[in-house]
Amino acid sequence: MAVKIRLQRHGSKKRPFYFIVVADGRSPRDGKFIQKVGTYNPLTVPATIQLDRQKALEWLNKGAQPTDTVRRILSFKGVLYLKHLLRGVKLGLFDEAAAMEKFQAWHNEHEANISRRSEAHKSSQRAKKAYVPVVKKVEAVAEVPVEAPTETSSDAPAEA
Repeated sequence: MAVKIRLQRHGSKKRPFYFIVVADGRSPRDGKFIQKVGTYNPLTVPATIQLDRQKALEWLNKGAQPTDTVRRILSFKGVLYLKHLLRGVKLGLFDEAAAMEKFQAWHNEHEANISRRSEAHKSSQRAKKAYVPVVKKVEAVAEVPVEAPTETSSDAPAEA
């Protein structure tokens, strides 16, 4: 049985909201699943992701295959990096305390980057709302007096 970690769509039309679930690869997208691992809301800026890191790591170690989108989500949340570090511990490259220290350093740097990007987005949104177009004053063009046409009398004979 091929087990996949994938997205299960919820929400109304044009307003998606996803559950991150572990499911049998043969079951339909929104069908039966084994376990719910988290949620993903792409409509917020930045996208809101809530993920149980331990459950996801447990399923990855059991051999569950994430879909492409879920792989990016797991990478973004650091689950794949943690799996990589724990594999290094298993191979004896370093101890578990060093692995957790590396992960915490990465996590702190990652959270700082996220907050910086979020603040930059908020400030750009504020700048867009505060934008007032500047109307340039056009200098008035001096009007040239137009000469009134001279009337020609219809009674006057036309010169030949």
